[in-house]
Amino acid sequence: MRSLSDRELVVASHNPGKVREIEALLAPHGVRVSSAAKFNLSEPDETGTSFAANAKIKATAACDTTGLAAIADDSGLVVPALNGAPGVYSARWAGPRKDFSIAITRLERELGTRDRAAHFVCVLAIAWPGGPCQIFQGKAFGTLVFPPRGGNGFGYDPIFQPRETNQTYGEMQPKAKHLISHRGSAFAKLSRKYFNSGSEDADDLISR
Repeated sequence: MRSLSDRELVVASHNPGKVREIEALLAPHGVRVSSAAKFNLSEPDETGTSFAANAKIKATAACDTTGLAAIADDSGLVVPALNGAPGVYSARWAGPRKDFSIAITRLERELGTRDRAAHFVCVLAIAWPGGPCQIFQGKAFGTLVFPPRGGNGFGYDPIFQPRETNQTYGEMQPKAKHLISHRGSAFAKLSRKYFNSGSEDADDLISR
């Protein structure tokens, strides 16, 4: 089995908040993390219609360019009352400048008085040089709150209140968020495969 320990791993993202979270989640395992910025990687076109497809595109592009193992995170907010929007287009709702205040305003306007139930999805893809791309998925369920609360995290964090707490992601400290977040869940599955001796859950790998 391949190992991530004592290995340089490229995080295929230009989102500094996402890179920080991934670095923090991998830190206990001794993984050396480098961001896409270190290698001046361009952002590939995310032409997939699912989180898994876009995560694979990003991880594979970074791996092919650097020759190193690469990890990519594709995640987003899913609102059933909006037929799953913004979903895989969560970042695009923020516009070219990644201004999530624009996305949050649009979300509140389009949601109106409809049900505010929502969930986050995170799909992690690890691409290996000359090897397969492995996929791990995590979800977190909760509700949307307006106006936004808290200045921590990034993206839609200030309006998402997970069902385990009365705080939004934006109000939570990073360590507390990681314990219940969609990204934390996906990384827990990754960790069971690469860092623990225990058996791998059947739903940990959703694709190989």
